[in-house]
Amino acid sequence: MLSPPFSKRSIGLVAPCCEAQETPPPADEASQHQRTRLAQLDPHLHCSVIGTCLGSAELRKLMARFIDVVGLGELDVHHEAVRLASRHADVGRALHKAMDQRYAGALKRFATATDEEQLGAAWDEARQQGEIPGAYWALLTHRHCSPALRQRAFGEVHMLSHLVGAANRADLRRLVALERENAELAERLEREQQRRQELVDEREALAARVQQQAIELARRPIPEAAPVIDALQSQTLIGLHTQRREQAEHAAAQARAALEQAMQEMEHLRLQSRRLGRELAAAEAQLRTTGEPTPPQQLPADRRALLYVGGRPSTIPAIRALVERQGGEFLHHDGGLETRKGLLAALVQKAQWVLFPVDCIDHDSALNLKRLAERQGIPFSALRSASVASFAAALAAPDGGAEDGDDDSAAPPFCLRHA
Repeated sequence: MLSPPFSKRSIGLVAPCCEAQETPPPADEASQHQRTRLAQLDPHLHCSVIGTCLGSAELRKLMARFIDVVGLGELDVHHEAVRLASRHADVGRALHKAMDQRYAGALKRFATATDEEQLGAAWDEARQQGEIPGAYWALLTHRHCSPALRQRAFGEVHMLSHLVGAANRADLRRLVALERENAELAERLEREQQRRQELVDEREALAARVQQQAIELARRPIPEAAPVIDALQSQTLIGLHTQRREQAEHAAAQARAALEQAMQEMEHLRLQSRRLGRELAAAEAQLRTTGEPTPPQQLPADRRALLYVGGRPSTIPAIRALVERQGGEFLHHDGGLETRKGLLAALVQKAQWVLFPVDCIDHDSALNLKRLAERQGIPFSALRSASVASFAAALAAPDGGAEDGDDDSAAPPFCLRHA
């Protein structure tokens, strides 16, 4: 079902479904006044084009006109489409027509490009806006698209698929862990509720037995010498029942406390999950813009000079690059490990916004930073951790990174003494 491997002149490492014979298209098939056909593209591009520009359901419906797709998985249908795109004329025409119809708007926008420079600019703009499939098809089939531009677009789409796959895998692992913790807490809560109900039932049954025994004792005939004995027995029975009642109430109180603790833990995990989701979304947004031209002055004018105090040396270069990509000026002080603490006051005067991670800064630096920022009237934000994702989430927040303003996913209050 797979085609023979193609030469390595295009890409060093390719998936098996991308392998095809390296048969260059005839030079006279595509004139300068018409778009390139799918069958005229280098066969090694067919896997990327079909996989990016056509969905699984649409591709299966189209290929059912040429092959028997019953029992075939999505990967098998994809392999057959890639193999027949350059070998079967009807299949190539059908695939080309389907993508033309689906991305007619993108083809119309790219048709205005009159040279390779304009075509590359249109591709960069569409990629920044996330309109990859239609722009990819319009670019590869454009009459002004050079082999170098095709190769660049192919490489960017190829690497984007790796980034998306890695982010999805990390997100799935985090989701599975949270679901497992949630299931354990739910099971624990159910056990505590069941134990509490058992204690309540036992106490009610004990009260019923005491009442029944009292009724039976009242109905019995009492001899002349029996009053003293009955009084002693009654006192013993009452003491026993009182002890059992107190034990049952104590156990019920413990069950209520355990239940309340379990509910608090579940709420804490829910808030933690939302904070991690917000940081993941911010990190993914920054990852998508890595290497792309960023419009200047994305940060607010009153918060363009940022002072970051503390943190880990391994994350400082990435945080610096993140701020500079958004048109900001990055100032850093390590809190006194290698840089003198006396320089902190001068850096605060230069900054318009002060940020520090609560898990990677000493108490003295945090207290001093708070006093300096309040004295200068400069806003400061305490980040949940020293990770790049936490910093990116602070920059992406609508209120300038103050997580405490979000009632639904607020971070724990920051304590300058205990961090």
